[in-house]
Amino acid sequence: MAAEGEVLASLKDRFGGALRDLGLVRDRVVKAVIDRKDLVPVCKFLKDQLGFDHVSCITAVDWRDHFESVYHLTSWSRNVMVQINAWIPHDDPRIDSITPLWNGANVHEREAYDLMGIVYDGHPNLTRILLPKDFAFHPLRKDFPQEVDRQYISRRKIGGG
Repeated sequence: MAAEGEVLASLKDRFGGALRDLGLVRDRVVKAVIDRKDLVPVCKFLKDQLGFDHVSCITAVDWRDHFESVYHLTSWSRNVMVQINAWIPHDDPRIDSITPLWNGANVHEREAYDLMGIVYDGHPNLTRILLPKDFAFHPLRKDFPQEVDRQYISRRKIGGG
């Protein structure tokens, strides 16, 4: 059985009912869709039992009715990547941080917080990383009021506000 097949089978055996979706995206890429409450147990299993030793990307998507925090985790020894899409309710944009598992998640979670407004509970330094500390919005959200904030940013750049 190919390495991605082993990962698929292991995830299905361990988390079967908790998985919203599980499949093969392409060769060596497995995708699992989960609820936010299952993120840390799934990640711990991938790290501790299956040898996923690297987080290469964490980003977020606003689907209007829910958010997703998307994780790309790699096992170099298996040559397999797992993409985890964790569903987050739009009215409570919070999810546990995986920085305690992979320190490489630190900056990725800060960026997703800054641009999308998802709070990563347990993060050691969840502060803005790209935008001014007093910026009141999250510009990658679908409801971002663009005209007001373009003026806000322009005033800051010229020193008038």
